[in-house]
Amino acid sequence: MRVVIKIGSSLLTTGDSLDESRIGALGADISEVHSMGVEVMVVSSGAVAAGMKKLGLRRRPSDIRHKQAAASVGQSTLMWAYERSFSTHGKKVGQILLTRDTFYDRTRYINAKNTILTLLDYDIIPVINENDSVAVDEIKFGDNDQLASLVAGLVDADRLVILSDVDGLYTRDPRRYRNARLIPVVEEITPEIEALAGGTGSLVGTGGMYSKLLAAKRATQCGIRVNIINGNVPGLLPALFKGGAFGTEFEPVKDRIPARKGWIAFGLRARGSIVVDDGAKDAILARGKSLLPSGIVSVEGAFRAGDAVYCTDRDGERFAKGLTNYSADEIEKLKGLRTSEIEKTLGYRYSDEVIHRDNLVVLKKC
Repeated sequence: MRVVIKIGSSLLTTGDSLDESRIGALGADISEVHSMGVEVMVVSSGAVAAGMKKLGLRRRPSDIRHKQAAASVGQSTLMWAYERSFSTHGKKVGQILLTRDTFYDRTRYINAKNTILTLLDYDIIPVINENDSVAVDEIKFGDNDQLASLVAGLVDADRLVILSDVDGLYTRDPRRYRNARLIPVVEEITPEIEALAGGTGSLVGTGGMYSKLLAAKRATQCGIRVNIINGNVPGLLPALFKGGAFGTEFEPVKDRIPARKGWIAFGLRARGSIVVDDGAKDAILARGKSLLPSGIVSVEGAFRAGDAVYCTDRDGERFAKGLTNYSADEIEKLKGLRTSEIEKTLGYRYSDEVIHRDNLVVLKKC
């Protein structure tokens, strides 16, 4: 079994510094899971929080310059804490820092996957974090819940475990309402389920329950089982892998998105949209067809051939995403035309399809 374990800042810090005792307890639990023969990867927050004390900051910085400075000085502290914790149990760790653009380019994407899998071959536990010291808004993940879901898809994980500071997903906020009930199993992440998750994370973190639900939605669509459990309870993580039922478990979809299409759906940033008519939408959704120029109504955004774009209907609903064979300017000239008119209009023809079915992903509704 291959599993990604995500650890948030609130589990690693106390006030403005790292909580060494908590890291020690987490290292013990993860080491026990690893000793069960499970291939383990850790996606860890905490670098910015670890650097806050070194910089004399009492609150998490809001500007990018101070965040990057805190991450730079905090990353080594965080990794050294993991190194000490895991070595106590005879485990070795390796650091991997990623930015969002790792997932944009297919070559970088495959290279990152190969690096992680090679570490697993050597029985090393990769500790993965966002490279906050250089990441700017355009290449940031937003939070490590999203990074964890992308890594899980990248390495074809069987399971994603998100360690939280609450027991799981509740019917209401358990910190405010005594009658809140824990939801043990979620078969499908519906709009009603999403509505249960709201609010923001802690002072030292960036993700709340909604962020965890979004990560779970992405992972389950790739056929990955997701668990949200309380990371503050020692022994809970290995007990989960021994068959225990804790927190909230999200079941994977039966019709999973293949790995390459998962990269298109979740790894790539869309550079624009193509608005299509009802006939083209039906052909894509109901009959599994490619997008042809005859069904295109208009183009939104400036993009090049090979970029990822959304397919939307006239009401603006995004129902598919794919790699376009033509630029926005070229599609503007081709919209509404038959495929036989492509070469006559442009003077050349890359493909009969604006987006070929092999490069097109239907976005599942939730």
